[in-house]
Amino acid sequence: MTFFRPEAKAALWRWREVLAGGAVALLGLWWLVGPGQLLVLPAIALLVAGAALIWVGVQRARFRSGGQGPGSVSVDEGQITYYGPLTGGVIALREMTELTLDKTLFPAHWRLRQPGQPALLIPVNAEGAEALFDAFATLSGLRTERMLHALQGAERHAIVIWQRGPGETAQITLH
Repeated sequence: MTFFRPEAKAALWRWREVLAGGAVALLGLWWLVGPGQLLVLPAIALLVAGAALIWVGVQRARFRSGGQGPGSVSVDEGQITYYGPLTGGVIALREMTELTLDKTLFPAHWRLRQPGQPALLIPVNAEGAEALFDAFATLSGLRTERMLHALQGAERHAIVIWQRGPGETAQITLH
């Protein structure tokens, strides 16, 4: 027996990092106000950690979709794999040259380009697509806020989110 409707449970799960960050920040605030000067430094550390978790959580929640779209995405060791009902493919992050959000398709699709291969189209609401946030974050020079704004915008055209410069070598950074 569950106490939450599936829609409420999905909404809470979507914002899970924000909720966890809020809980950490509240604990830090309680320690700061409660026992006086005894726990000031740990309380400040918890407040900072909670604020950082809230910031990252808001970005991730804006990126997530329902996950009920066609196909499945997996990201493993710098390789993005999409298994779709009609198409599919593999792109290596190190070899990727362009990331585009194509909103002319329904649902919107990520278009990933790699030299010598056809573009890989991944629906934004494919199962496992939330893993793409971390994968895209490793691309040098990617502006996350621009990507999130384009994802939630009402424009109905293709938007180039990231492009490797001419002659630029791939440098994938770890978290």
